[in-house]
Amino acid sequence: MAFILSAIPALRGSDIVAILLFIFVVRLINNTRNRVHTTKLQGPPSESFFVGLFPAIAGLDEPLIAFEKWAKRYGTVFSFPMGLGRQDIIIWDIKAVAHILARDTFIYQQSNFARVFLDNMFGKAILSVENDDHRRHRKALTPAFSNAAIRGYISIFNDSAEKLRTTWDAILDSGADTIEVQQWMNRLALENLGIAGFGHHFGALSSPDTNIKPDIMEVFDSFETPQKSSFLSRVFFFLGPMFPVLLKLPTQNTLIMRRLKYSMKGIADNLLDTTKREMKIDSEGLGGEKGIEDKSIIGLLIKAERSSGGLTMTSEEVLGQNTIFFAGYDTTSTTLTWALIELSRHPEVQETLREELHQLGGDITWEQITGGLPYLDAVTQEVLRMHLPIDNLLREDDIIPLSKPIHTSSGSLVSELVVAKGQAIHIPIGFINNSEEIWGPDVKEFKPERWLKPKDTLTSAAQTIQGHHHIMTFSDGPRFCLGRHFALANFKVSFLFLILVFG
Repeated sequence: MAFILSAIPALRGSDIVAILLFIFVVRLINNTRNRVHTTKLQGPPSESFFVGLFPAIAGLDEPLIAFEKWAKRYGTVFSFPMGLGRQDIIIWDIKAVAHILARDTFIYQQSNFARVFLDNMFGKAILSVENDDHRRHRKALTPAFSNAAIRGYISIFNDSAEKLRTTWDAILDSGADTIEVQQWMNRLALENLGIAGFGHHFGALSSPDTNIKPDIMEVFDSFETPQKSSFLSRVFFFLGPMFPVLLKLPTQNTLIMRRLKYSMKGIADNLLDTTKREMKIDSEGLGGEKGIEDKSIIGLLIKAERSSGGLTMTSEEVLGQNTIFFAGYDTTSTTLTWALIELSRHPEVQETLREELHQLGGDITWEQITGGLPYLDAVTQEVLRMHLPIDNLLREDDIIPLSKPIHTSSGSLVSELVVAKGQAIHIPIGFINNSEEIWGPDVKEFKPERWLKPKDTLTSAAQTIQGHHHIMTFSDGPRFCLGRHFALANFKVSFLFLILVFG
């Protein structure tokens, strides 16, 4: 790829135009082939042959509202125009979703756009690799997410929560009337993931001054702060799904992603050097004190690698696993923030939760968060159902069974969906978790009590969902979220501490 890009300046303008035209024609042919070999579906009309509805949906603050409108009009499966004749498929039929997510990763894979995007941000890691590489990464990471490993992280979560308490007390003692909760939830997530994930202290909770922040938080803030992208950045982002090579170019967005990658590289290199030194000490029989990185996710991963007789993981491969860090940072802080918002909206839920928490004493334990607090579990499930941190999954390829027949664009009824190889399929998980057709008329209400009843009291449609506690937040099948128990433990300990201390 570097050779191709370096050769571009030597090409004449007419050569570049010819190359782009050739790529355009190939894409157009592939999109046409997909339409010919795929069941023709109903769906919202395209606004333009070149851009479809992509700009319209990308600019929505609440895309879930648009999905609800389209779902009512077009049903559980419909097409969505993306531009250049490309028609993506939106599926929220439960039987079809179960079929897709249960299939092997050889059959349903991420798009080239998603892989290039993730490669740019993280390198080769579990979120971007496929097939045997994906299985190998999952196998290597599994011990770090076992119950025994997560039990060891509980003390880290408790310590971080105590640091947050000290910092918030200092803010309140200074005379401040309010605390910007979202900022501090970000910092709490950063501290927990830094220590538990990489054995690294970011010091995100060490000062009550929000202007003092670790360098990596500046990078994360760049993703969250609305910015006016350059015209070229917007064009390349729009064309990315059709021409993934454009994501390699140094636009404003790709430069931000590289900053994140380089910020994490220093941490990964330091962890790898520390592990190598410990290996040398052990091999010389000198013993030595075990550092906190031994207990971290990446530390356990390296330890498992070297158990075969040597350290086979390169610094680049260690760096690639910072996908764990990125995936956990925003999702944990966002979920905590929404949980606190819902408690402020529903004081009766807060009161019931506090009554259950009166039995606690001292630090929060593994046993308490894994079954000893049923109302906490119910609140957690309801927050995860209503407020999904990450929304879309992208898959490709198959003949897909449907739970009920649908009307095609010609008006005929079909009970299965035929899709051509390379056809992009989107599963709107946030909409599935909030669909009235699946969950019933009270789907928009925050009701933890729904999870305290026997499971057979859920609607029949909800019972057929195979995901974690019948919600799709952690996906399902070969690509289910490997770190879901880690995420739940992190959330519950932090959430409980906030409720207990700041009542």
